[in-house]
This record gives sequence, C-alpha cells and structure tokens, in this order.
Amino acid sequence: MAFLTDRKRANGLGSAKTGTEHHWQMMVSSTALVPLTVLFVFTFGSALGMGYEEAVVYYHRPFPAIVAILFLLVGWFHFRGGVQVAIEDYFGGLTRQVLLIAMICISYAAAAAGAFAIARLAL
Repeated sequence: MAFLTDRKRANGLGSAKTGTEHHWQMMVSSTALVPLTVLFVFTFGSALGMGYEEAVVYYHRPFPAIVAILFLLVGWFHFRGGVQVAIEDYFGGLTRQVLLIAMICISYAAAAAGAFAIARLAL
C-alpha cells in the first residue's frame, strides 16, 4: 500500500527515510541541553568577572571544564541539526548544498574552537 500522493508519485518525491532519526537526535540533544544549561549557568556564572589567572585556576578543576566542554559540544550539535532543517526547508539546489556545507563547517569549527579554548585553560 503506497502512502504517496499522486503528485509525489509523479515527481518521485517520497520519504527521505531520515526524518525519524533526525527528530530523535534533536530530541536527545535538546533533552541533554536542559541539565547542561543549568550546570553551565551555575559554573560559568561563578567564573564571571574573574581575571585570567583566577579563571585558569577555576577551570583546572575537572567539573567546570567538563560541563563547559559538554555544553559547547552538545549545543553546537543541536545548532547544526536545527539550522540544517531550516536550510532544507527554505532553500533548494546549489544554494542548499553550499549553505549546508558552510553551516556544518562553521558549527564543527566553533565546537572545536570552544573545546580547545576550555582544554587550554584546563590543562
């Protein structure tokens, strides 16, 4: 039994078969961001206003460094998924491909830069 409309059958536009996986990834990352955001606000909030030397000492402790790195990595992963959906919904053709590649490169570069900055402080 085919669940395609006549128009989709004529155009060959059926299911992409990745919607459930993408939805599940977004639900898991958003659920993970809830406690990570709370932890990040408390750990980063206490570091606000510190000088560089004090921040280095603060992030030498493993808990604030791990929370900050996890928050950045999960946050940028969630950002990538959300922007990917927006680009796929509103752009087509070569523009879509270029924007997707640029967005993926930017999100991974920002996640790596954030993780490197925290690791540099922590080590």
